Amino acid sequence: MANERIGELLVRESIISAQQLRDAQQDTHRTGKRLAYSLAKLGILGEKELTEFLARQYGVPSISLSEFEIDPEVIELIPKEVAVKHTVLPVQRAGSTLIVAMSDPSNIYAIDDLKFLTGLNIEPVVTTDAAIEEAITRYYEQPEQLESYDEVIGDLEFEDIDFGDDIDDDFSVLDSQAEAEQAPVVKLCNLILLNAINKGASDIHIEPYEKQYRVRYRIDGVLHQEMAPPLKLRNAITSRMKIMATLDIAERRLPQDGRIKLRIGKNREMDFRVSTLPTLYGEKIVMRLLDRDKLELDMTKLGFEAEPLKDFKDNIHRPYGMCLVTGPTGSGKTTTLYSALSELNAEEVNISTAEDPVEYNLAGINQVQMHEDIGLNFATALRSFLRQDPDIIMVGEIRDFETAEIAVKAALTGHLVLSTLHTNDAPSTINRMLNMGVEPFLVTASVNMIVAQRLARRICRDCVADDEEVVEQALVDGGMGAKEAKACRPKRGRGCKTCASTGYRGRVALYEVMVMSDPIKDLVLQGASTAELKAEAIRLGMTTLRRSGLNKINEGVTTLEEVLRVTASD
Repeated sequence: MANERIGELLVRESIISAQQLRDAQQDTHRTGKRLAYSLAKLGILGEKELTEFLARQYGVPSISLSEFEIDPEVIELIPKEVAVKHTVLPVQRAGSTLIVAMSDPSNIYAIDDLKFLTGLNIEPVVTTDAAIEEAITRYYEQPEQLESYDEVIGDLEFEDIDFGDDIDDDFSVLDSQAEAEQAPVVKLCNLILLNAINKGASDIHIEPYEKQYRVRYRIDGVLHQEMAPPLKLRNAITSRMKIMATLDIAERRLPQDGRIKLRIGKNREMDFRVSTLPTLYGEKIVMRLLDRDKLELDMTKLGFEAEPLKDFKDNIHRPYGMCLVTGPTGSGKTTTLYSALSELNAEEVNISTAEDPVEYNLAGINQVQMHEDIGLNFATALRSFLRQDPDIIMVGEIRDFETAEIAVKAALTGHLVLSTLHTNDAPSTINRMLNMGVEPFLVTASVNMIVAQRLARRICRDCVADDEEVVEQALVDGGMGAKEAKACRPKRGRGCKTCASTGYRGRVALYEVMVMSDPIKDLVLQGASTAELKAEAIRLGMTTLRRSGLNKINEGVTTLEEVLRVTASD
């Protein structure tokens, strides 16, 4: 069904208004995306509602592909080229019938083509184009099968290799490079990187100790030990990773930073941000995985509740002022800012960002990498931006008075400024700025909104079950009212193959959005404490981080244990 036809039917059925359709069509023309994507991005219509609408229109069942694990033998029945050509995906075979997910079940040509190709009767079920495209990527573009850790280690003949046990031994760059380029060492390093991608890790830690060498992956915010290579491989693995990241393998006394770019298949690239740190027993290496394909820029899917999302969107669309996102390292601040920039990115606006480091490249946005060693810091970049006719400015982090002062002046002179700070919650951000030396009247005049956030692990969809162990009193102690706790039905993951028996898969953001309303501004000017600001913000309707987490428990998205782990009580 063409975009125009879907849009007309949605308006005719009064599911969306004609103005909403026009807004979505404008976004479609600007981004080149499908109408369904624009409807979801603008918060007009979710994917689930659109799928149900299509099912009613065509009179066929709907399907949620994300909840299915399709047998590889079924996938093989339809080649990737045909699946892409017709935007279809085989789901299940039942005797001589093949159930196929389609976005347009009325496409007789596609059904006839599939019948001829498979020799089976085709029974269509409906879902959205976006869901099918995501599933095609998932099932047809798997990385090549890796050798196991045991197989790679088995290839190493230790009696013929001496990597040196003592880091203070005479060090030879040539010997180290030769060791690093031996086939088993290369295979082991590739295994470490590709396994991390397959398991959805966000970071890799390669750590040397006196009698142990270990590799850990951070998956959904929690570190898990993956393997323990022999200690003899310490120098070889370190050298190999440094060669891949184009670092100086001769320098082992100072920290270094680099980047590894890995191409997987024809269409996917993965970046690893590499950091080395000299420790007592050798160099520790930490790598941050930057996967553009997994960068979620759709605000409706980040974890915002309806009212905070409205407040967030209203404030980032204001013509000037400052919007601040706060939280600890790894709490998803960058993703939230990138989502805001993606929403604001248009041909008629000039957007410049100062980042350290630039994690993802965004088309149509001028991104500047900071280099402290040559004097290019946030304050210097910010000054330059103001001479570049900007509309929107993003500063990676406000760390000092100089940066804060320039950002405030930019916000007061007709620019929208987005930035981050490291504070525990939204109200304490005010006092952080005051402690930096920014005057209270400048804070109230420039800041539009402050967002605090945390990341909690999502319950695995494939093994979700009622959590009988969480008693009512535990929910009350966590912050729920007695009546709410009584009605709540907490969920947990039992543990399965999909989630590696953890019960969790993926993460969801918890948000606290504090709008700088007039009562809040008055309190700031009166020198109110953080506790007074928080109490007033809650009175005015602010959803706190803990409350956001409790809402996610009610929705069956996360567990009480996770909410208590990442948020403080109100």
